[in-house]
Amino acid sequence: MLNQSKNNQLVSNMKKFLKILLAVIVLIVLAVLLVWQGEIRTLATVKQVGDNPYLYTMQYKAAYDLDDIISKDVDTNAELLEYVVSRIGKGLPLKIESSQVADENGELKTINCTSFQAKQADGEGYWYGRNYDYYKNPTMVTFSHPKEGYASIACSDMSHIGYGLDKLPQKFLARVNCLAAIYAPVDGINEKGLCTSVMALPKQASQQDTDKPDVGTTMIMRLWLDRCATVEEALELLETVDVRHDAAVGSGYHYMVADASGHCVVVEFDKDDEWKTLIVRKPEDANYMVVTNHLLNPKHYTTEPDIAVGNPHSRSWWRYETAGEYLRQHNGILTLEEAQECLSLVHWVDWPIPGGKVEDTQYTNVYDQQNPTLSLRNWNDYTTTHTFPLD
Repeated sequence: MLNQSKNNQLVSNMKKFLKILLAVIVLIVLAVLLVWQGEIRTLATVKQVGDNPYLYTMQYKAAYDLDDIISKDVDTNAELLEYVVSRIGKGLPLKIESSQVADENGELKTINCTSFQAKQADGEGYWYGRNYDYYKNPTMVTFSHPKEGYASIACSDMSHIGYGLDKLPQKFLARVNCLAAIYAPVDGINEKGLCTSVMALPKQASQQDTDKPDVGTTMIMRLWLDRCATVEEALELLETVDVRHDAAVGSGYHYMVADASGHCVVVEFDKDDEWKTLIVRKPEDANYMVVTNHLLNPKHYTTEPDIAVGNPHSRSWWRYETAGEYLRQHNGILTLEEAQECLSLVHWVDWPIPGGKVEDTQYTNVYDQQNPTLSLRNWNDYTTTHTFPLD
């Protein structure tokens, strides 16, 4: 009888313990869902596109605060990733590393891109074309609908946020780094039809240094996508910040910004005058504008390849003339297929670069600025176009 009483007590104690344990587990799960609900919902949307293991989409549903990151003067890749980790991890020891670093000579010889704006042949709108040339890396297409700001589609090179051909976000926990993509667009379009993209300029990393807040290479693009409907608004925003490119990467950049009304500019920085902003505008009577990897501002522009103002290794001048000639032949008025053809003329396939590596056109994008839509061709596959409307 005594043993039975003890057994009953043990069973009762065990049941109480299990109830308490279950309650603790439920509380932990609820706390996780409460604290990371936006991040969890976002990670659940990460999807591979078709049978392509190197192309992904993501619906960004977590909160992000551009004013907060601006206030912290985040202007290097390391600082950006540290900031992202602090927001994502909320105190947990997460780590994200980028592969975008300089070589042993302090240079970044890659990211050799082409962008243009041209009129649509079958409508009143404009196309925004863009080749992103880099090593073979996976690509993320991020859809964002911020509560305060414009919805957008943006593309990111996933190597910048810790991914590669041997590290892909196939499993849920492997997707955590994807959350950093919201801060790292390399081109995109917003709901107003404003487009932007970035092109590399070796040894010309802007180091603007005034009393304005600092923003880094990709953060200025996120600001444009979220807050600007027109080129003029983008230029006004540009005046409120210092653009500082990460000197550790070994490259500077210039940007193309174009809006749905056909206005288009290239934003550059004067390496000979404290990195002051230089704006190159598309002529009012022109139907198109094109940019590659050398300066266009008359102060520095040259028709001959010159390492002081661009990247001769990337055949920047050849791509500029080749794409420009195609646009001239069509008077800057193209169908979607012709916009894609223009970019295909200057794409790269297994292009050898110093160090034994090869470079490819990671993707070819054409954005419809009238009805914000992305038409993407991945890794020189010109038989398949992936279409992404901004819903």
